[in-house]
Amino acid sequence: MKVLVGCEYSGRVREAFAARGHDAMSCDLLPTDQPEKHYQGDIMDVIGDGWDLAIFHPPCTYLSVSGLHWNGRTPGRAEKTEEALDFVRLLMGAPIPRIAVENPVSCISTRIRKPDQVIQPWQFGADASKQTCLWLKNLPLLRPTELIEPRYVCCGNVLPEGVGKYGCANCNGEKTARPRWANQTDSGQNKLAPSDDRWKLRSTTYQGIADAFADQWGSLGVFNGDEGREETRPDQQSSIFELFGADSVPRQRRRA
Repeated sequence: MKVLVGCEYSGRVREAFAARGHDAMSCDLLPTDQPEKHYQGDIMDVIGDGWDLAIFHPPCTYLSVSGLHWNGRTPGRAEKTEEALDFVRLLMGAPIPRIAVENPVSCISTRIRKPDQVIQPWQFGADASKQTCLWLKNLPLLRPTELIEPRYVCCGNVLPEGVGKYGCANCNGEKTARPRWANQTDSGQNKLAPSDDRWKLRSTTYQGIADAFADQWGSLGVFNGDEGREETRPDQQSSIFELFGADSVPRQRRRA
């Protein structure tokens, strides 16, 4: 299959499909971390090139619910959210028969539609928690491949393996023990310390999820021959720069 992985610079999803024999290309305004088949530039330059499957990772800076409280405090930020939603609508409506749009918990759910599936990396072999939403077109739900058990925390204690689900001796099980994975502190915060590449580490797709994309969706083949797939002429395309302006090139702390 011809597979487009949009808004990805890491190359992780692209390489998962390529390793299984697919003609996969990533696209982002940033250069790729893995120098294989990558288009650095506006995704609208390539979105109409006859793809069978597309997986899009639109930037979540102005979409994630964790940052929306800034919209009423920072002039111009609410407008950026509207522009980001327009970009998501554009991706969802691309002339590609099978599409997945991936984002964390965001206002896409309330402004466009609810996700078809919410997944976690701990369902795919990673000792990590990161709630991830998927909006799907002509794709089945992902099947978990390997469940990783968490540690449980209650009353300030990490509980012995096997008893965490029932609370702890301090409260006699009156409180609900909280599950935590390796990337989380006991209070539930992400353990990654501030750094220049923290944004990059947090936005990279977990390997187990990338493999599940390639194994489960890559095996579907072309959707009803060429049904639903179209060639988009250049004069039909809108530039990402027209949508977002000159500052649409991601700075180092934006999600890609």
